[in-house]
Amino acid sequence: MEYGCIGEKLGHSFSKEIHNALTDYNYELKEIAKENVDAFMRERDFKAINVTIPYKETVIPYLDSVSDEAKKIGAVNTIVNKNGVLYGYNTDFYGMKSLIERAEIELENKTVAILGGGGTSKTAYAVAESSGAKAIYKVSRSSKDGFITYDELYNISDSIDIIINTTPVGMYPNIYASAVEIEKFKNLSGVVDAVYNPLRSKLVFDASENNIKAVGGLYMLVAQAAAAVEKFIDTEVKTEKIERVFKGLFNNKENIVLIGMPASGKTTIGTELSAILNRPFYDSDRLIEETENCTIPEIFKNKGEAYFRECEADAIFTLSKNNSSVISTGGGAVLNKKNIELLKENGKIFFLDRPLEMLVTTNDRPLSSNRADLEKRYNERYELYKTYADVLLDASGSIEDVVNQILKVLE
Repeated sequence: MEYGCIGEKLGHSFSKEIHNALTDYNYELKEIAKENVDAFMRERDFKAINVTIPYKETVIPYLDSVSDEAKKIGAVNTIVNKNGVLYGYNTDFYGMKSLIERAEIELENKTVAILGGGGTSKTAYAVAESSGAKAIYKVSRSSKDGFITYDELYNISDSIDIIINTTPVGMYPNIYASAVEIEKFKNLSGVVDAVYNPLRSKLVFDASENNIKAVGGLYMLVAQAAAAVEKFIDTEVKTEKIERVFKGLFNNKENIVLIGMPASGKTTIGTELSAILNRPFYDSDRLIEETENCTIPEIFKNKGEAYFRECEADAIFTLSKNNSSVISTGGGAVLNKKNIELLKENGKIFFLDRPLEMLVTTNDRPLSSNRADLEKRYNERYELYKTYADVLLDASGSIEDVVNQILKVLE
């Protein structure tokens, strides 16, 4: 390996895509078990690498030189091999500082709570300290080495202005989890989550729902990667390129989620988008039928609507973990708010607003198999569709017209 990233688990990593977008060397992802780190570092068979969880502190004893900033933080995420001499740096500092500044979250004279005790936590502490934070609390599951517990944090929750999460809670594949209950913090002005997959963690989503400025960690990942590239090959990466790579990656990773009434064209339009954009297409109803090995009308007949909704929630939980996909949902998916919250973690939601008079009834839709039932469902759900959608589309035209509307939004 010449250039790459080492870590214990890298299946969720975006680093290869980011480095490939920033420069032209071959960048590899290399998963290393804990017992094999020693041999890898002693061999020094690489030109330059990034280091991620859980080895940012483990690699330090193998280095010949460590930058002052990395020494202060106590963690290294970038190593450059110059003729057999290993130099360690911490570009996470630049990445996190850039993320916070881009989000316009002010740390000066604020009380900051940093969740987690790993290398990224130390980076967050250094950023908060350098930004003039009034007070900084380090939070962990046990109160030792200067940390407070989560229960102790809740006891002082009214004094906390900013939360920075550096734990992996809520990260793929264990989405829809949050390290703290955001509702307990009454005076928050900002939330920063180092988690970047999903694009919007539950912590970020919950904060946004409470009108708190919140940002996920993807921009940090791109900015720190740019700083690493500068160390790797002694070059300069301009801010404009960082922004362009970030936006391109975010848009490419974000799912296209289609909601709307039965017969509004979700499956047909989703299939068309999948072909045009070269993205996989998933239909939650189809996934339910495959999982249950029977049709949806059969599920309703034999087990009832409540059971079907449980199956639907399970299917959406599974599909929400995807990136770069087109997802079509059942007409009643909006009845469960958790479904929407999950879909928004990695997706942009498009409501296909097809007029009631253009919707048709079919026997394979148990709750709208006749005109009266269809109108009832439409009236029950229409405001939910509008409320939960990021984009409302006029779906009264042709399939091509609706597809072009979506493509225009994506552009």
